[in-house]
Amino acid sequence: MARAAASGAEGRARLMRASEVQPQDILDASAFLFVCPENLASMSGEMKEMFDRCYYPVLGRIEGRAYATLIAAGSDGENAQRQIDRIATGWRLKRVADPIIVNLDAQTPEVILAAKTVPEERLADCRALGSALGEGIALGIF
Repeated sequence: MARAAASGAEGRARLMRASEVQPQDILDASAFLFVCPENLASMSGEMKEMFDRCYYPVLGRIEGRAYATLIAAGSDGENAQRQIDRIATGWRLKRVADPIIVNLDAQTPEVILAAKTVPEERLADCRALGSALGEGIALGIF
């Protein structure tokens, strides 16, 4: 999903794993697309650790910047979404697109542990969001 969004941005995005993101990367970004799975009704541990590590060093320095989210979920993805929105509210970010939550219907241990394939139509949604964010930045809307 993240790769699809980055491809939609056509070179106007920097794709990074949450574990690699440093506060300076956040300060340098014009907008944010937070992408993660929902694990056990929560955002992924890697994403949570990134927010824990970067939250205070950038607090008060990124207000008003645009953000959007992509969540891969086994059922509803709403808790991960709420957690990211609360952090974004603390940073005073501005949501610029409705959340995209891809429900992969993983409810049994076998399906949860199996490799997942995101349907092409949902990847197209991810590409479109990446494109919209990239265009918004290029046009100075965000």
